Amino acid sequence: MAGAQEPDPVFTKQQRLAELAKQAPQMGFTSLNHHLDLLWLGEAYNRTRKDGAPGVDGQTADDYVLSLRDNLESLLDRAKSGTYRAPPLRRVHIPKGTGNETRPLGIPIVRAYCTPYQKPWG
Repeated sequence: MAGAQEPDPVFTKQQRLAELAKQAPQMGFTSLNHHLDLLWLGEAYNRTRKDGAPGVDGQTADDYVLSLRDNLESLLDRAKSGTYRAPPLRRVHIPKGTGNETRPLGIPIVRAYCTPYQKPWG
């Protein structure tokens, strides 16, 4: 069919996972690793805000995108091998808007590369 668009493989996977979750809401997923691929991670990166403040490692989205494929391949390898560990957040307190009260806000890092043996700040 002329002009027909190819279905978005990431969206299709997300739809399938949503259908499975609806069919058996009491059942949890034990692993989603077989769904992860570079396309999925690339789409996740595309959906992130690029204008946010840098995290504890000081890296910006502009820095991360310079080696995007290598960064995503590394993330995929660590996620699938089980060596990925969530990185620390930079905690800041922002005013609530009334009085002197504040609320904590966690600022994540762009590059999620922490392992139990490696800290992002050196």
